[in-house]
Amino acid sequence: MMTTLIVILVILAVLAFWVIGVYNRLVGLRNRFKNSFAQIDVQLKRRYDLIPNLVEVAKGYMKHERETLEAVIHARNQAVSASSKAVLDPADGASVQQLAAAEGTLTASLGKMFALSEAYPDLKANQNMIQLTEELTSTENKIAFTRQAYNDSVMQYNTSAEQFPGSVIAGMFGFHTAELLQATEAPEERKAVKVSF
Repeated sequence: MMTTLIVILVILAVLAFWVIGVYNRLVGLRNRFKNSFAQIDVQLKRRYDLIPNLVEVAKGYMKHERETLEAVIHARNQAVSASSKAVLDPADGASVQQLAAAEGTLTASLGKMFALSEAYPDLKANQNMIQLTEELTSTENKIAFTRQAYNDSVMQYNTSAEQFPGSVIAGMFGFHTAELLQATEAPEERKAVKVSF
């Protein structure tokens, strides 16, 4: 009788440690993808800070392109708003999708601005514009890298939360899959921002 009780207690202890291990792994992976999203947020804020300066420099040269410049600022403001919501809970798929859509719109409007700026040689030669576009290009590269790191973290978390037996623990403790950051479907939003000055 005593041996049976000891065997049952050992099995329960092993099971408890296993559940704790799976739970802790899911928590660690969730925190990793949230940290990855925070890194994206840092780069996006840098991008958002550069855009008004870029538009101000361009305004002096592109007086007849006010609508395009206003579209860039409007898209930037929408992206800032979407980013603010998504950073509160990167596990919320809807806010991550809204951010991806707002970023796609911003990228498209920046692309239009840069395409129009090709017609202004003085603007292309402006030192402030050259410096800002170099900073924007560098920031865009960092954003791409951090998005990749985020998606890798989300994929690892989602895989652990969806595979058996982790899915059982994830279901018991309310771990939900996270949303990947993906390009939007509009073809003009899939094009990279061309920054050539």
